[in-house]
Amino acid sequence: MTRHLFIILVCCALLPLTGEAQRTSFKSATTGLDKAASYALIARVIPRHAADFTVEPLTTDTAGDVFEVGSKAGKIVLRGNNGVAVASALYFYLTEYTHCQITWNGDNLQLPATLPAVPTTVHRLSPWRYRYYLNYCTFNYSMSWWDWDRWQREIDWMALHGINMPLAITGEEYTWYTVYHDMGFSDADLAAFFCGPAYFAWFWMGNLDGWGGPLPMHWMLMQKDLQKKILDRERSLGMTPVLPAFTGHVPPSFPRKFPSAHCKVTNWKNGFNDTYLLDATDPLFAEIGKKFLATQTALFGTDHLYSADTFNENEPPSDDPAYLAGLSGKIYAGMRQADPDATWVMQGWLFYSDRKFWKAPQIKALLDAVPGDHMLLLDLAAEIEPIWKRTQAFYGKPWIWNMINNFGGNVNLFGRMDAAATDPAEALADTASGKLQGIGLTMEGIATNPVLYELMLQNTWQPAGASAHQATPIDLHTWLPSYIRNRYGFTTPGLEKAWDILHHTVYNGKVIRDGAESIITGRPTFDSSTVWTRTKLNYAPGDLLPAWDLFVQAAKPHPTEGFEFDLVDLTRQVLANYATVLQQQWVRSYRDHDTAAFRQQTADFLALIDDLDDLLATQKDFLLGPWLADARNKGITPEEKALYERNARDLITLWGDANSPLHEYANRQWSGLLKDFYKPRWEKFFAFLAANPSPDPASFDTTIRQWEWSWVNEQKAFPTTPKGDPIATVKQLYRKYRKAMGL
Repeated sequence: MTRHLFIILVCCALLPLTGEAQRTSFKSATTGLDKAASYALIARVIPRHAADFTVEPLTTDTAGDVFEVGSKAGKIVLRGNNGVAVASALYFYLTEYTHCQITWNGDNLQLPATLPAVPTTVHRLSPWRYRYYLNYCTFNYSMSWWDWDRWQREIDWMALHGINMPLAITGEEYTWYTVYHDMGFSDADLAAFFCGPAYFAWFWMGNLDGWGGPLPMHWMLMQKDLQKKILDRERSLGMTPVLPAFTGHVPPSFPRKFPSAHCKVTNWKNGFNDTYLLDATDPLFAEIGKKFLATQTALFGTDHLYSADTFNENEPPSDDPAYLAGLSGKIYAGMRQADPDATWVMQGWLFYSDRKFWKAPQIKALLDAVPGDHMLLLDLAAEIEPIWKRTQAFYGKPWIWNMINNFGGNVNLFGRMDAAATDPAEALADTASGKLQGIGLTMEGIATNPVLYELMLQNTWQPAGASAHQATPIDLHTWLPSYIRNRYGFTTPGLEKAWDILHHTVYNGKVIRDGAESIITGRPTFDSSTVWTRTKLNYAPGDLLPAWDLFVQAAKPHPTEGFEFDLVDLTRQVLANYATVLQQQWVRSYRDHDTAAFRQQTADFLALIDDLDDLLATQKDFLLGPWLADARNKGITPEEKALYERNARDLITLWGDANSPLHEYANRQWSGLLKDFYKPRWEKFFAFLAANPSPDPASFDTTIRQWEWSWVNEQKAFPTTPKGDPIATVKQLYRKYRKAMGL
């Protein structure tokens, strides 16, 4: 970057810092109803019927959000105390009266020409003050390359589903750039600090520096502008975004710039260099924390909610409760100096991931140091292990019950359906749940298992229980048939039976923590799984087959997007499971020295990969091409495009360098990736076995790492639009494989 450009950028960044009037002008009113924003959302969602709706404000004397749906003068009337409530009223009408649905994986918006009237006004009050959304990891496993159009659709989805508290960390790197330049750091000083665009989640959480960079200035300016659009839209709908705060993460050049500063060197232990954390007792800590929030507020405004996660998957240097209390007290003090109304929003993941360190005295000390209700805890994976139950509901702090469900953006059918249906309401009714104030979604990746997220967010507006601040659990026996009809535009006894099977197999939530992968996506092995490609299922594979039979029988021409996606996804899961059967066959043949059988069975295994790729090619959500194309489109020079493509390829394969211990953590069953990465890797493994009567797996592992790294650094375009007829493809594969699978 030229000196002239640097001066312009820094001056522009500092201009908003002059004067309180400019700072407060960015603040939004998150209470009340912006009718224009609500009408604009309706026009985006159902443009042909936008004129059929009227929006009216609804006053409430309670702390919760409220909506009403009714009819008046030939129009559908949507009332709410804010934009999220009005959007929720719209979605309630669409699902309950026109049997429609809007998900990541397919919409059904087949509305009748004349919309049905609402016979009696429906009134709903949410028992949940907060409905939280997003995980730091989501911003990379799913959102790395999103443009405004994609964000706009997501924000609409959030509002329709009642989300009012989204994590909003896009563009954070520009704030840091401004802060550190103001402190005298040059571009050269920061070169090893900023990571590549696919790795910001872990940069923001202090796990890594520099990996995937160098980060172009164009990226920072582009994301800064995108964040302003995101926040403006979220606030216009009445959402209260959660912005980041300073947790001590400083550039590697910091000790050189400030040699007397007390910095701790820490390492995430996943193949990345050390990172530096400024000790909270150092006077610079509060100064930087205040400067960060002041700069961020000047750029983006504030809603007084700040996300800060110190020692995410990194252990503190001491387990002394007094030390930990001092640490959290200083972090909060840094927030409060910049914003007296600050509330610290903390992910509770560290209490789950490092429970050996975080015992009761340590957790209590960390939380008690923050006064009153100025801290809000996220029980990040409450459907797996509810931390609130072993911490006396976070020792009196307000908290939110969250479902994580997805790790790494992996593709699988999995979830805890019963937990999503009943656990939030049961927790709210439990006298031991303390200051439970919300529910949320904290998945690492989105665009999988849409049923789980429709189900979980159904809790937002569940009718009140014994009191206005309780909720009734969701009855799956009535909810699932309604879900099927809304998603597919029709229902049959066969489909209801199929979903009952899915409920008790892939969605039973038993035995395993998260969804099983396919052996296809694992680095080649004789074993039935690898470190990050775990194939253990929470059901007998044969138990899923009757659901596949029923879906294939129900398939008909011109289905809804939802049916098409579910049919392909179920077929994908069945074939992914069958890959383990084929793998174990050729493993036995190889060990038995049955060369003919080995050749035939490995050929069958490779053919299955081809078939899976062809199947997934029929659905846009299962394509590698858009992920890479969207990454390249973010660049404005050939060098930037190449950098972003390398980031995109790396995250979903090796994750880090050739020796990364995280390889396959974010694996994807995507068309293009199967044929171009996974299949050639297995072919090389089979050739290696054929050439070595006594193979040394370690030698293959070393060789294949270099091939994988070469693939990461390639540049190659893949299809960005679906190809083939999904129903015809499924039926062809059904005829080919179903009999061989038995039952």
